[in-house]
Amino acid sequence: MPVAVITGANRGIGLELTKHYLAQNWEVYALCRNSSDELDSTTAKVIKKVDVGNPESLPSALASLKSVKIDVLINNAGVLGRDSLDEWDPHTIEHQFRVNALGPLLVTQCLLGQLSQGSKVAHITSRMGSMEDNTSGGYYGYRMSKAALNAAGKSMANDLKKQGIAVALLHPGYVQTEMVSYGGDISSTDAAARLVARISDLNIENSGTFWHANGEVLPW
Repeated sequence: MPVAVITGANRGIGLELTKHYLAQNWEVYALCRNSSDELDSTTAKVIKKVDVGNPESLPSALASLKSVKIDVLINNAGVLGRDSLDEWDPHTIEHQFRVNALGPLLVTQCLLGQLSQGSKVAHITSRMGSMEDNTSGGYYGYRMSKAALNAAGKSMANDLKKQGIAVALLHPGYVQTEMVSYGGDISSTDAAARLVARISDLNIENSGTFWHANGEVLPW
């Protein structure tokens, strides 16, 4: 049975990704800081107290996965701040960097020994991290942290290619989640289905690609 490990799995996109992989008969390790009733009602193996924004805690929080061979690792956990040029908080911006950019890098580093040839790593990023696509400004911490994640993912794709491990940067779309006060234009269920399809399409030849979940290749 193939194994998927998903961060931020207690709600939103992470929860729907968990459900999709379970429906496809995968074994799913659902990582989160705190679980939810909906996640607990699934057959996923829930690992709590995984705070990707707390680097010092990650090695011990992920220790239970050391004997697990991982086929797909999805770094989904993220936070959104609404910093503007005239209204911002350095602590909020730093927190976004720790969760959105540093967190996925450190989780992958901690679990590198559980990945092998044919494994896949998917970072859930955002087109808001694209320089070329930015026509509206604002959201400084979120944009910068997602651009940093894209840079890390691209380097990771190059570094892991010789090991046969493929890496994707995936924008889920504007999804109706709590993070955006449910103001999106696509449901978490539909977004997750598209993301699963993109991960299925991921291979060593297209590793390092920045994709929209609908299959469009996005500009850096």
